Amino acid sequence: MSISPRTLPPLNALRAFEVSGRHLNFRAASEELGVTQGAVAQQVRLLEDHLGLPLFHRLPRGVALTGQGKAYLADVSRAFALLSAATDRLQHRADAVTISVTPTFATRMLIPQLSALQAALPSVELRTVATTSISDFDRDQVDLAVREARPPFPSTLEARFLFPQELVLVASPHLPGVSSSETVPGQIADFPLLHDGYDYWSRYFGTHAKVPGAVFNQTSLALDAALAGQGIAIACRAFVEADLDGGRLLHLGDAGFDAETGFYLVRKRSSPSGSAVDAVWSWCIDRYGSG
Repeated sequence: MSISPRTLPPLNALRAFEVSGRHLNFRAASEELGVTQGAVAQQVRLLEDHLGLPLFHRLPRGVALTGQGKAYLADVSRAFALLSAATDRLQHRADAVTISVTPTFATRMLIPQLSALQAALPSVELRTVATTSISDFDRDQVDLAVREARPPFPSTLEARFLFPQELVLVASPHLPGVSSSETVPGQIADFPLLHDGYDYWSRYFGTHAKVPGAVFNQTSLALDAALAGQGIAIACRAFVEADLDGGRLLHLGDAGFDAETGFYLVRKRSSPSGSAVDAVWSWCIDRYGSG
């Protein structure tokens, strides 16, 4: 059963409850809100009367949330955060760009280049959403996305190829027994193997059996473990290029099979030309594109 907007509690009462719940003190809440302590207490009481249940236990010093109050505070706080984010997007939309990227692309490629982007586009505020979920540009309010994919793309989207999913084996030079020379599968099997969300090690060894090793839900975590000398990982060359060049990782050979995907920059075809979105689009192609 849906609730009519007319039955929702007054916004001032909700705000007084949210601030009081964070501070667990009406006096501190009154200082943040710029009203009297009595006004805060009155608004909270109004909310409790509206809901028909207590949200706080009144104590000699401060207050404590009831069980129902704790649950309600979590939901109300999220609602205010959403309102704040929506208002911020509305007020700064002209120069704000939201880009959705995979977590590994975020940590291995985007974050190290943020200063370069800021220098090239000082008026643009880049907002990053790190997720592997496919973005709905309208629902998620995303302007651009970087995704591992394969063509074709829907006719409503514009996609530019950035780089291939070229898979290589890497390990820290501090991993005992490892060398910089390319290593055959029989030798690789003697080392600890680091797994991510893909089943690359089974493909590497040509088996349907489970391959032992530590399992991580993100490639970036498997690479962190590799950098820490915990084992060998299979990863996209673009994600480890800087570490290979810097000697933090060793190239132990190619995976020997094609992942059949690449990384693409994607946006809606209706994105306005000459906007901040267009500027970040061009910057990403120049910075990450390989063809």
